Amino acid sequence: MLLIDDLLKAPFSGLMFVLREVAKAADAELEAEDGRVLAQLSDLHRRLDAGDVGETEFDQQERVLLDKLDDLRGREKSDDATPDGHPDEHA
Repeated sequence: MLLIDDLLKAPFSGLMFVLREVAKAADAELEAEDGRVLAQLSDLHRRLDAGDVGETEFDQQERVLLDKLDDLRGREKSDDATPDGHPDEHA
């Protein structure tokens, strides 16, 4: 009986494996994008300190990068929530 159960569950187990791998890849991409935005912010601060960019241009570019970072981090938080919008306590 256990063999039959395993055979019946196999397609679902394979699908769950694929879905977990897709979720891992999506998380890795979000983390990589987060790192790129932080690097751009760091470079922007360096350029301001070096005098390569003015305060007004710095403020504009910083706002765009910070908004992008907020969006990325908001997506990460929403991915950690259950379908009802509450954080997943078992993660």
